[in-house]
Amino acid sequence: MSKKENIQEEEIKNEQEIAKSKENQEVETEVEAEVVKEEPTTEELVQAEKDKFLRLFAEFENYKKRTSRERVELFKTAGQELMTSLLPIVDDFERALTHIEDDKEAEELRKGVLLIYQKFYNTLEQKGLSKVETNAGDTFDAEIHEAITQIPAPTEDLKGKIIDCVEKGYKLGDKIIRYPKVVIGQ
Repeated sequence: MSKKENIQEEEIKNEQEIAKSKENQEVETEVEAEVVKEEPTTEELVQAEKDKFLRLFAEFENYKKRTSRERVELFKTAGQELMTSLLPIVDDFERALTHIEDDKEAEELRKGVLLIYQKFYNTLEQKGLSKVETNAGDTFDAEIHEAITQIPAPTEDLKGKIIDCVEKGYKLGDKIIRYPKVVIGQ
């Protein structure tokens, strides 16, 4: 090897060492900067804790409101299962009253059954039960009614409308517990 090649190799090594030392210095300054950044001031710590506290407090308030709403809703519909099981009895009373009206000899029986029916139904109404009003000629609404069949409409204006109500619907509070079963015109 010649002296020129040796000198060139030494210059290259020196340049590499200078570049490495610059990189090391940059890394050290970055580490120092990170160390400085990691130490928040006391005001920042207080603000962060205050923010965390406010968020936790708001979350707890929302939880209290949600559980109280759920509790009120539960009390409103607590008797839903009982009411649903009593609805066939109401239907039987109504059927009995329509059949007794045809027989004129059983007037006293009709009055007695009507009195029992009214007392029973009034008690259910006091507990929040109400009828879903459905009349022939009303527009069919799938969210309120249950269509059990479709028949050809007797007239053009009854297409898509209720022709007959087979079984009455009932609500407990604002919630429908039994949808009215209807026949609609096609």
